[in-house]
Amino acid sequence: MNLLSKHETRRRLLRGMADADLLASQVAYWFRTAQGEAVLNAEKEAVQPMLEKLFGYHILQLGFSEEHSLVGQSPVGHKIVFSPNYRQGSSRPVASNEELPLGTDSVDVVVIHHALDFATNSHRVLREATRVLRPGGHMIIIGFNPYSFWGFWKIFKRKKNIPWRGRFISKGRVTDWLKLLDLHIDSVLYGLHFMPLKMSRLLRHATKLEKFGSNIRSPFGGAYYIHCIKQVAPLTPIVPRWRPLRPRSSVMPATENVRAKIKLH
Repeated sequence: MNLLSKHETRRRLLRGMADADLLASQVAYWFRTAQGEAVLNAEKEAVQPMLEKLFGYHILQLGFSEEHSLVGQSPVGHKIVFSPNYRQGSSRPVASNEELPLGTDSVDVVVIHHALDFATNSHRVLREATRVLRPGGHMIIIGFNPYSFWGFWKIFKRKKNIPWRGRFISKGRVTDWLKLLDLHIDSVLYGLHFMPLKMSRLLRHATKLEKFGSNIRSPFGGAYYIHCIKQVAPLTPIVPRWRPLRPRSSVMPATENVRAKIKLH
């Protein structure tokens, strides 16, 4: 009875909310479920070795739940995680993933945590992330893989629920976007090799399945991790074209003038 009351209270709170605020609340709630927690733990295990090798002054995470961060253990000092909407009692700054209040070429590392999957305009989110990333900076993209058990289950699930509400953009399409933005792909890994189940008893085996899928390098994991680097624009040296000074045709050098006189006499 208490559980039903809890869900009913939550439904009433979500009614009347804007679409963006509703989506953020749904994503944050899902990460607190048994399934969402298993996904988050698996993604942390996969991303952490990448982040340990990346240094700089500023690291930015783009997502729809500021409560669940992947950059907490990053060696980068200043960690930026925006809240997608205003929440009472939260000290996080509020900003849209499609309009970041950050300067161009100002961030050393950007982590896109399923922001492309749930964004209204995925292209714009990726362009904004690329804009704020400095030349030579690193970007890690976590997205749901449509060519997996998770993608297959999405066909039969209600599209209003998380994570099935997401776009599940393919790795191939994302890599095409990255090439257009002059981002060099360094590596691609796959995770979420366990079935998209909700039962806590079955999800206890998720860690073992993750290790097995990673060892055999299976490309059919429910999520992909793309590590890319923003290309540095080559500096083309400007070589001045010096024009040699030519003597005027009407003026004859003194030596040539003397020679002409000698020939005449």
